[in-house]
Amino acid sequence: MPETARLELDGKVYELPTFVGSEGERAIDIAKLRDITGYITLDDGYGNTGSCRSAITYIDGDAGILRYRGIPIEDIAGRSSFVETAWLVIFGELPNVEQRDHFAGLLSESAMIDEVMRKHFNAFPQTAPPMAILSAMINTLSAHDAGVTDIRDDADMERAAAVLISKVRTIAAAAYKASIGEPLVYPRYDLKYAENFLHMMFSVPYRQYEATPEVAAALNLFLMLHADHEQNCSTSTVRMVGSSKANLFASCAAGVCALWGPLHGGANVAAVQMLQQIHDSGMPVDEFVRKVKNKDDGVKLMGFGHRVYKNFDPRSRILKKAVDDVLAQLEKTDPLLDIARELETAALEDDYFVDRKLYPNVDFYSGILLRAIGIPLEMFTVMFAIGRMPGWIANWKEINEDPKGRIYRPRQVYVGPTDVKWRPRDER
Repeated sequence: MPETARLELDGKVYELPTFVGSEGERAIDIAKLRDITGYITLDDGYGNTGSCRSAITYIDGDAGILRYRGIPIEDIAGRSSFVETAWLVIFGELPNVEQRDHFAGLLSESAMIDEVMRKHFNAFPQTAPPMAILSAMINTLSAHDAGVTDIRDDADMERAAAVLISKVRTIAAAAYKASIGEPLVYPRYDLKYAENFLHMMFSVPYRQYEATPEVAAALNLFLMLHADHEQNCSTSTVRMVGSSKANLFASCAAGVCALWGPLHGGANVAAVQMLQQIHDSGMPVDEFVRKVKNKDDGVKLMGFGHRVYKNFDPRSRILKKAVDDVLAQLEKTDPLLDIARELETAALEDDYFVDRKLYPNVDFYSGILLRAIGIPLEMFTVMFAIGRMPGWIANWKEINEDPKGRIYRPRQVYVGPTDVKWRPRDER
């Protein structure tokens, strides 16, 4: 017989069912708590609240484990491409050769955006944030192809996913081109996913950009490592919007807006800016570390620690090696990487950071990797959104395929004034 949790309130004892996930995660099912007790739970920030049951991604923050559909991220990063990883995350299993080739073909066929959509980029001011353009244009996609919002079976889902994953890179590159006053570049049918994006980012009419294998591999790795990460702010936003039966494109556009926040998708930008400030000031790293430890100095250490991981972020280990490899292969030097290495060493040897489990996270190295590829700082969060698209799609798919799915409707505890009398305008 399943275990229950005993809750005593107002002299009464209630038995609440418990639930154990496939990895041993334990939860108390409070779905009927308000009905039977009159109480709700209060959990600011949802740090202890399971909002759903999901079969997509598993994280063990204490052990530093990340798995997509049960497969360790280390295995995926060493053996898969972003396209294969996207299929895995969305459809629940590694694709066979036929499935992968078919999906890759759909991505190639879907890379173009409507010519009318291309004109929209001229309507944005040149200073418009790329994330604002990305969100708006993802919503606009569904207006140009109404069929992608009518998803009835796996074939419809595959096509909609391919359209969104393919066109998001076209939109992203076009937003960048518009921001620097260069003509928009058409995608090429003969290029793979990462290479095609880089072509659209950096080609100009008089000179075609050809990505080196090292750069393409590095971008593939970055996108794979960001494909999903459980119920973070943006993914939960996609599920929240999707629970209302909003279409896939509207839901993912909302995810972009959530990711836009500096506490979420802007973390790698903040990490690079911190390294740049250390470099520009000429401050020794040990002096910077001293200031971080002194609260009165108000100096923050960016790119270390994680809300979920209380150990090394497994993605940061993979990215650290990738950064070393890419810079060596491209014969590039980056003074910020030297500072990053020195800062990492200083932090890992200092009890102040070790005791607080402030290990380098994925953002610490992803910014350096994007710099090595040539991605400008203002596009970092856009790159995050491109990588996270499979996870958003998978979560939207999961909630819309749940026969017991209901619109999300969190409760609150009201703390405002009570029974305030309305006053006529001349008495206010």
